[in-house]
Amino acid sequence: MATFGAAAASSYNPNRSAEVVQPPSDSVSSLCFSPKANFLVATSWDNQVRCWEVMRSGTNVSTVPKAAMAHDQPVLCSTWKDDGTTVFSGGCDKQAKMWPLLSGGQPVQVAMHDAPIKEIAWVPEMNMLVTGSWDKTLRYWDLRQPNPAHVQQLPERCYALTVRYPLMVVGTADRNLIVYNLQNPQTEFKRIISPLKYQTRCLAAFPDQQGFLVGSIEGRVGVHHLDDAQQQKNFTFKCHREGNEIYSVNSLNFHPVHHTFATAGSDGAFNFWDKDSKQRLKAMSRCSQPIPCSTFNSDGSIFAYSVCYDWSKGAENHNPATAKTYILLHSVQESEIKGKPRISTGRK
Repeated sequence: MATFGAAAASSYNPNRSAEVVQPPSDSVSSLCFSPKANFLVATSWDNQVRCWEVMRSGTNVSTVPKAAMAHDQPVLCSTWKDDGTTVFSGGCDKQAKMWPLLSGGQPVQVAMHDAPIKEIAWVPEMNMLVTGSWDKTLRYWDLRQPNPAHVQQLPERCYALTVRYPLMVVGTADRNLIVYNLQNPQTEFKRIISPLKYQTRCLAAFPDQQGFLVGSIEGRVGVHHLDDAQQQKNFTFKCHREGNEIYSVNSLNFHPVHHTFATAGSDGAFNFWDKDSKQRLKAMSRCSQPIPCSTFNSDGSIFAYSVCYDWSKGAENHNPATAKTYILLHSVQESEIKGKPRISTGRK
């Protein structure tokens, strides 16, 4: 077991975050914390799903590898069951697996698509697993049955998905954003074209289910409200840019307590924002590699993020000898993440 307090600053870790021990051997595709305890799961391009226990003592954070399991091909997505006992993962082998991690059980296949599974979500209110694929379908799975309970056709390949019951938003190729009311999941609630001009990379539903964030490859985030009467509150803002360099927004995460949010990007930076006051609360130093994914733990005290190659420049620009993979843990301070009242300019 390795323990890190104030880790030494380095090009890949300029913010002195704690390092997860024994990280994946290839790029990380998703990160998710258990909703019940500080167990962190990472999926990666080396076909593995790994779990660590994360422990805090004051400002020190330490990690212990707990378990791992494999898919046949790279793994792209993961989520926990709401009771914190089980992990679901999906990937390029076109299957989703259920891993009863806490009981030490063996992973079993619970879902299948005709193309890689890009997104996965457990919906406790429905007691169902939802998978989104590049085969242009969403599939709902009752885990007691081998076949999907419902197959929903999408206009294009699934790129992003977010759920805050009863709200679910799916982002597909061609900038489609499809909104579902999961109380009536077989009917589209609303379909809109993304307010951003380029490919959707990530989504995050508002904690109050009244709208969502969308991030794209152009270093921009859109804040979108669903109620027609609230459309004047919609806006977009630029982030993860430096001069003429524009980087993808790869991850959006709402803080579970303060309901502010984090963005992480291919510029190697993560930032904390308040959508209501339209302010950036904290800008972190840029790491030497992209941040493809990130997540808060259940109480918002730890922000996990991966620092590794994100494949945005293709296989020809990937050098495994120099492109190491890291998972870092930032101890979140309330001053960084708590919203601030908007400063009035005095203008009407």
